Amino acid sequence: MREEVLILADPQGDVWDFAKSIYEKLNSNPERLVKYHLRKVNIKKFNDGEIFSSIEKNVRKKVCFFVHDSSMSPQDWAISLVEINDALVRSSAKEIHNVLPYMKYSRQDRMTDPRTPITSCVLAGMIRDVVNGVITTDLHNPAITGSYSIPFDNLRAYPTIIDYLQDKYPDFLENLVIVAPDVGSAEMAKSYAKRFGADVAIAYKSRERAGVVGKMTLIGDVAGKNVIVVDDMIDTAGTLCKAAETLKEAGALKIWACATHGLFSSNAIERLNASCFEKVIVTDSIPQKSSGNIEVVSLMDLFAETINRISHGRSVSELFR
Repeated sequence: MREEVLILADPQGDVWDFAKSIYEKLNSNPERLVKYHLRKVNIKKFNDGEIFSSIEKNVRKKVCFFVHDSSMSPQDWAISLVEINDALVRSSAKEIHNVLPYMKYSRQDRMTDPRTPITSCVLAGMIRDVVNGVITTDLHNPAITGSYSIPFDNLRAYPTIIDYLQDKYPDFLENLVIVAPDVGSAEMAKSYAKRFGADVAIAYKSRERAGVVGKMTLIGDVAGKNVIVVDDMIDTAGTLCKAAETLKEAGALKIWACATHGLFSSNAIERLNASCFEKVIVTDSIPQKSSGNIEVVSLMDLFAETINRISHGRSVSELFR
């Protein structure tokens, strides 16, 4: 009898279509050696705001991949995650894998001031002792994986985004410079540039205070070039829009942006639509739709193949070689 693998998600959440697409992709693979099933979990709130979570059907002795909804508020996301994990443990699941397309709290990865928590470590402590593995995409700081003592797959979204660009916009890529909007994004920019055979520039920023970008200095030549600004996430879009202004002043032609996680808080979408960006490309690590100058690329195939490889005991790292 083939091993049964369950894909679990909340049908009331924005992630359900993503999880359903993963299941359909897995089930359509004629070479699969396991049986995949799509199962529902229920996440709801009591009148006082408390989260209550439950699993709809039997999971005993099953390998479970819980696909969590990144569009939830961080607090609801964290509590419902630990509740579902606890329910799976108490229901005698054989293995528990958390599929977290966007890992919330990953920016709180160090003590920024005295007497402050490292919340990414707090979250790791809530997860690592009860689950068998974690799958996520483009952690803000990959060193976070050191807080876990379990298999942890930090997937890379840039190959998926690059394939999308090469298929849909080949002409734009012929005259290209990749720009990192800060020093922390330089490695990601190098990964894009290597695949495109393009040069790299860096927009160096100074912050007046948290959330407010001061002076920005461009290191590199973008005059007469198309530009893609790359980053792991877009939150308020303040840094990104400041970089676009700097690039336009430096003579860049068409200015695009690519990022894995589109958080889009504090009127970020309105800010981007009014900016120098012709296109802003993000993934569906946080469920959302294309609109205005924002285009959404799906990571469904990447997560489906990752789950397929894990459930068949095959290498995940080979996907990125």
